[in-house]
This record gives sequence, C-alpha cells and structure tokens, in this order.
Amino acid sequence: MIYHSTGYSDNNPEQERAGKQISRPFLLYGCYKYNFKLTDKKTMEDDIMSEELTEQYLKTLSLHRIKETYKQEAENAARTKMSYRDYLQRLLEIEVLSKIERSINRKMQIAGFPQVKRLEEFDFSYQPQINEKLIRELACLDFLTDAKNVLFVGAPGVGKTHLATALGVKAVQARKRVLFFTAEQLTSLLASAEVSGNLNKTLESLSRVDLIIIDELGYLSLTKQTAKLFFQLISKRYESGSIIITTNKPFEEWGQVFNDDVVATAVLDRLLHHSYPFLINGKSFRLKNISASN
Repeated sequence: MIYHSTGYSDNNPEQERAGKQISRPFLLYGCYKYNFKLTDKKTMEDDIMSEELTEQYLKTLSLHRIKETYKQEAENAARTKMSYRDYLQRLLEIEVLSKIERSINRKMQIAGFPQVKRLEEFDFSYQPQINEKLIRELACLDFLTDAKNVLFVGAPGVGKTHLATALGVKAVQARKRVLFFTAEQLTSLLASAEVSGNLNKTLESLSRVDLIIIDELGYLSLTKQTAKLFFQLISKRYESGSIIITTNKPFEEWGQVFNDDVVATAVLDRLLHHSYPFLINGKSFRLKNISASN
C-alpha cells in the first residue's frame, strides 16, 4: 500500500517500488513509536499492579500507617537523597509511633477515667504541704514495679482524685493496664460477680491489671458482705499489684467504713505494708474556683 501523501501513483510500479523503499524507514519509525507507547502503557500497568500488591501486603501485615504515608515519604526520600536504609527506618518509626498512640488511646478508654487529669495541671502551690518531689518521683512509676500502693487521705476537694488520676494517666502513657473505679462501682462489680458465680474469675482478671485506682472510699459505708469482697481483692493484689486509693476518712475510722473492725484492720495492714500515704489537710480547690469566679 502506498500513502497518497507521498505523491506516488497507484498505477506506477516504479513509484510503488520507490515508495516502498522510502516508506520503510517511516514504517519502522512508526513501529518504534507504537512499540514505545505500548511499553509506556505496560510500565504504567506494572506500576499500578506493583502499588496494589504493596498496599495489599501492608494491609495483610496491618501496617496501616505505612500504607497511608509510604508514597509521600518516598517522594521526600527522593528529594533529600535519603538512603534505602534511612527510608525504611523512617517508615518503621512512623508505624511504631502510630501503634503506640493507638495502644495508649485504647488503654485510656479501657481505664475508665471520669476525667483526664494531668500532673502538670496540679497546683502544688495551693497545697504546699503535699510532698511534690515524692509525687513527681511516683510519676516515674517505679512504685508499679515494686507493687507498692499510694493512699490519698483528705477532705473533699483537696485534689485527691486529681493526683490519683494523674498517676493513672502516666501509667497508661507508659502502656500499663489501668482501671479506675469508685469504691461503689468496684464493690458492685464484685457483688455481681459473686452472684453470677464468677467471683474467682473476676478477681483473677483484676489481679492481672498493673494499677487499680479506687476513688471515694468512705463516702458510703460498705455492707459486711461487700467489705469481705473488698478484702479479697486487696488480699489478691497484695505484693503483686499496685493500688491507689482516695478516701475522706482517716485510717482510724475505717472500721466504720467497712462495718467490721477486723476486716478494716486486715485491709489496712496489707495496703500500708508497702505504701506511700499522703495526708492532705489543705483547702478545697472547688472553693478556690468558686471564690475566683465571684
């Protein structure tokens, strides 16, 4: 076939032969162009397949953060001429930090803090009799390793729950397992477990938690039965797991709280054996805030 654009006639054999000779480089060039386009298209398809496979691998390995960021990080690596090793390390760092963040957020939810209170927010100048240095040392969480307890004793509003929660938050940030209960919530949980025949299972589960915080002990008196259940938990965690307790009752009045002097003595004996007691006799933060607002 002769292209009319060359000016050759279909009826002239010589022109046809010349046309064939002239058109050969053109046809080769056309084939080259065509093949080049095919190669381009194939490369793009391969890239897409490779990208899909990469993302499938990342999904299978649950490397969700790397999946979200590896393209952008690859561009950054190319621009800054980052080595393959540094690029890989950067991706792994992003994934590890993301997993830690998700783990902390999940543990924070499980802990059940009524409000998130932080140590940095506590006004030690308003409660100068509190040993700030010791509190900050406790925030390093060595007391968890040693299975020691912390007890905050004082009138309402002096910051007991704030300090207890703040230490609990520090523990969660260190990826420790923490549970926060009011005394009423805890005794209700134990009583329900006893009724359902799951008391031992519940006590075993609570014994594996790194830190249990029991708030507002003493605001409501326990029955003799719930006092015994409370003692069982304290006994189960004795020298194996830390407890933080806040209470408005001095230790000599715990017999009234537990409706049983013997049980109260046994509970105190185990709690105080390895502990950091804080007796807070300061002014109420709530009254301070009311005065400030007026």
